[in-house]
Amino acid sequence: MMVYTWWRSLAAFRVRIVLNLKGVTAEERQVDLRKGQQHDQAFRAVNPQSAIPALVLDDGSTLVQSMAIMEYFEEAYPAPPLLPADAAERARVRALAQMAVADGHPLVTPRVRAYLEGELGHGEAQYLAWSRHFMGAALMAMEEHLARDPQTGMFCHGDRPTLADVCLVSQVVGFSYFGGTADAFPVVRRINAACMRIDAFQRAHPLAQPDAPKA
Repeated sequence: MMVYTWWRSLAAFRVRIVLNLKGVTAEERQVDLRKGQQHDQAFRAVNPQSAIPALVLDDGSTLVQSMAIMEYFEEAYPAPPLLPADAAERARVRALAQMAVADGHPLVTPRVRAYLEGELGHGEAQYLAWSRHFMGAALMAMEEHLARDPQTGMFCHGDRPTLADVCLVSQVVGFSYFGGTADAFPVVRRINAACMRIDAFQRAHPLAQPDAPKA
């Protein structure tokens, strides 16, 4: 099994967390998005979307999109469970996850930056402001849902990590890339801190990766 990843990628970060939580080992192959390696023909043969992560299974089949990959691991390696047993509770966890994965993160990816700066002529300061706005809006949505729901516990749903927590942590880290903090989101901040006390989350952190910058 091989996963195409990069230290700074939030989507790859999410998949690393799930791999660690499930105790699954995959060979890693780095795709440096800042160098444009996702557009190399060799990688496009793996994922024509030019996006990471991509997971190549032992039978040669390829899975893409972080949520799909995480749900694959949830089904293929059911212990420990990262989704509740109840259907409505599973929907709640997925909804919280999608606030980060579908509403926040897609608006700050390298291809969005390239379009804003290259096609529309916006500068870096405008891109950073754009990114803080949309990442912060997703965190605010998560905060308000978590704060009002009695199903919120030590983690997003009860007292053990779920896919919602995996996505929340990636959103907090992504927000920090653009100068944002979770200070305005007390429930998010508390849950993020609880997650980051867990070894599986710590080892998956972007700055813990061997290709991450030393400073």
